[in-house]
Amino acid sequence: MGFIIAIDGPAAAGKGTLSRQIAEEYGFHHLDTGLTYRATAKALLDAGLALDDEAVAGKIAREVELAGLDRDILSAHAIGEAASKIAVMPKVRRALVEAQQAFSKREPGTVLDGRDIGTVVCPDAPVKLYVTASPEVRARRRHDEIIGKGGEASYDEIFADVKKRDARDMGRADSPLKPAEDAHLLDTSEMSIEAAFQAAKSFIDAALKKN
Repeated sequence: MGFIIAIDGPAAAGKGTLSRQIAEEYGFHHLDTGLTYRATAKALLDAGLALDDEAVAGKIAREVELAGLDRDILSAHAIGEAASKIAVMPKVRRALVEAQQAFSKREPGTVLDGRDIGTVVCPDAPVKLYVTASPEVRARRRHDEIIGKGGEASYDEIFADVKKRDARDMGRADSPLKPAEDAHLLDTSEMSIEAAFQAAKSFIDAALKKN
């Protein structure tokens, strides 16, 4: 089995950028597990299926192909909203967690980022990082990202959405968002991506020496 790096944290904390950078640095496979929920939601929407039928959603989740997750397509707001509705369903979570666990075994190693990697998907990962930032900073980053791509955005609406997602992610009964007890905490509110990467690298290098 390969070396596993588990990265968790709330929306727009910088964990995706950090995860991709780490995977590239070490030559590991990377999986944004949030995209697996979005891919399931998109398949349901494309087929005109109801988003409140857990049995159907669970069946679709088992058919998601992890190799073909297109971040640009799956980042659409409507898909994100649909994904948040099915992400609370135990059958969907079970199906996708099994797929994510299978992915994590790839050689020479994997980087998985999401909401429950260190606590549920890969609780035995030798490196667990919890990447966070204040809601204000995360909303500002998301706002600036949308504006930077030529879109239109309201900071107040994004801030409200960030708070709503946090409450939903941290308050759900099945696999709530929380740091694993042995996770290294990285608060990127005042930290550049490069500084966060160097901090993460020090934890990973120390664990690789022990491995």
